[in-house]
Amino acid sequence: YLLDASGSMGESDVKLDVVSTASRISIVSKCLEDVAVTMVARSTRGTSIQPRYRIAILAYASQVFDILGGVKTVAEFAQMGVPSLAPMDTTNTEAAFLAAEQLLQQELPNLPPESPAPLVCHMTDGEFNVGSDPTPIAQRIMAMSVPDGNVLLENIFIGPNLLRQAVTDVKSWAGLTSAAELANPHAQLLFNMSSAIPSTYRGLMNEMGYRLQDNARLMFAGNDSKLIEMAFVMSGMTPVK
Repeated sequence: YLLDASGSMGESDVKLDVVSTASRISIVSKCLEDVAVTMVARSTRGTSIQPRYRIAILAYASQVFDILGGVKTVAEFAQMGVPSLAPMDTTNTEAAFLAAEQLLQQELPNLPPESPAPLVCHMTDGEFNVGSDPTPIAQRIMAMSVPDGNVLLENIFIGPNLLRQAVTDVKSWAGLTSAAELANPHAQLLFNMSSAIPSTYRGLMNEMGYRLQDNARLMFAGNDSKLIEMAFVMSGMTPVK
């Protein structure tokens, strides 16, 4: 997880329902808790938690912070609990992607050959205002591969008025298939840095009642808590055996 913790994440404009809102960073913390529960449930056999996930959390503002202190198994993550996140200062997305790239370079050689392709889940609420365009680094990340396929990159962009057509029902939403569906130029940039949703992920999501089409991207944009929750659910859908 590559999480924007810049100052604007403290804004309270995420829609919980027609009258209530919450801060962007509190929604992210809640979604991390939910996906941790999902990962533990999908990894538990009998009374033991199998090491079916390996998790790292990098939070970033002007600097990048390794929240868990390296890559942890799902059991270690469950024992540590979801960390508390607090908004900081500026947004250096380039540094965040460089840190993710370096982490993957260290991890990929150690993965068993049968492992699913790793997924980088990047969440942000705005354009970078420190550093350069992260696109070249994102392209290098998506070019990395394991026997299962290329590394997946998912982007979650939190903010108002990002979609040309608002999502009224998350369960029936078909997903984003074109950058033209986004009204924000930075959201369009993130779309082009997003992998296609693999059929295995899409199938698992559709079994849960979603209706994602087969050419949708791992790109989610908006300020509705249900849409953000859906995006984090997707990040936990790595196939397990």
